[in-house]
Amino acid sequence: MTFKTILLGACSALALAGMASAETLTIATVNNGDMIRMQGLTSEFTSANPDIQVEWVTLEENVLRERVTTDIATKGGQYDIMTIGTYEVPIWAKQGWLVALDNLGADYDVDDLLPAIRSGLTGDDGKLYAAPFYGESSFIMYRKDLMEKAGLTMPDAPTWEFVADAARKMTDRANDINGICLRGKAGWGENMAFLTATSNAFGARWFDENWNPQFDQPEWKNTLDFYVKLMNDAGPQGASSNGFNENLALFQQGKCGMWIDATVAASFVTNPKDSTVADKVGFALAPDTGLGKRGNWLWAWNLAIPAGSQKVEAAEKFIAWATSKQYAELVASKEGWANVPPGTRTSLYENPEYQKAAPFAKMTLDSINAADPKNPTVKPVPYVGVQFVAIPEFQGLGTTVGQLFSAALAGQMSVDDALAQAQQVSVREMTRAGYIK
Repeated sequence: MTFKTILLGACSALALAGMASAETLTIATVNNGDMIRMQGLTSEFTSANPDIQVEWVTLEENVLRERVTTDIATKGGQYDIMTIGTYEVPIWAKQGWLVALDNLGADYDVDDLLPAIRSGLTGDDGKLYAAPFYGESSFIMYRKDLMEKAGLTMPDAPTWEFVADAARKMTDRANDINGICLRGKAGWGENMAFLTATSNAFGARWFDENWNPQFDQPEWKNTLDFYVKLMNDAGPQGASSNGFNENLALFQQGKCGMWIDATVAASFVTNPKDSTVADKVGFALAPDTGLGKRGNWLWAWNLAIPAGSQKVEAAEKFIAWATSKQYAELVASKEGWANVPPGTRTSLYENPEYQKAAPFAKMTLDSINAADPKNPTVKPVPYVGVQFVAIPEFQGLGTTVGQLFSAALAGQMSVDDALAQAQQVSVREMTRAGYIK
């Protein structure tokens, strides 16, 4: 055997050893457009980090929440990185279920994260427990051409009364145009995100100061009555099955006069590659009823590492890459500045290229900054959270109430019955959990 053969054999062995030692990160994420784009760009990360491979588990929103919650609560260890929301981060950090992100790198610039978003991801110890991939509030996306055809002008800060009137006038069933598209799919983060934020504008609240459920109060009756009647008059058929993705598709196909939903949708509805109405979209703040609260929420989809992970160093490398300024520049170079994940960094909103490319930038930032999780309602409440209640029990309770309200929208039960059952189940669960003595 020659020296050259021995050398080649040694090199091959080293290469195989290198391949064998590559760590594989399993990442659970939601099937939203920005996350799907991130998956398409993963090769940029792995080519720079050849010792790390990435496997994706992409799930519908409700399924993702169920899977990652079960996995982290049972210490299942299926995922090295989880995509979780602003609701889960502080609760799970307090339980000791998440790894503090202390090593995102010298150039990560944590202080560039928008204060409204960062504060929801920071534990009592001042440490960051998840990094925001994109942040959002909610606002109105509307068809300027249909608004004009109806003889109306959308104010920057409309009332719910104006929106409902405009929706009914813009509805054209013969041409398959619905005046308004709103979430109806059951889930604490689906229809209840929208309806809880909306109820704030109507003066409702989930609980009073003593944690007594409030679904038997007139404010909730007004909220749900208003919503169901509006959707019956001006919403799409089968609306009780529609969440974010379904309404996005309807709007892009030109079938919605208005859509009130996550600000992150703005880049998708104005993208001419996907949206047939890209050049006709205007934006306005979420509606109010004159009581001092608008129906806009505050949310971020974040990347976090479950406690007990054996791959913390590799996971932090990926999270630092995917939520960095450099990632934003990568997306801009491939897809244009308008398609950069929004709502996380001050520097993005100070970037003149982004401001020029994204006509929705200022309205998005204004909506994020206007949301107030610590004072979300007209009347005082004992909880934090705009479109959710930041207690562990809310996930199950919110989904149960969401199923009742979705059934009311579908005409399977009356508004009064849905509210009565929501009150009953909420009293039972809050008593069982020890909130009500």
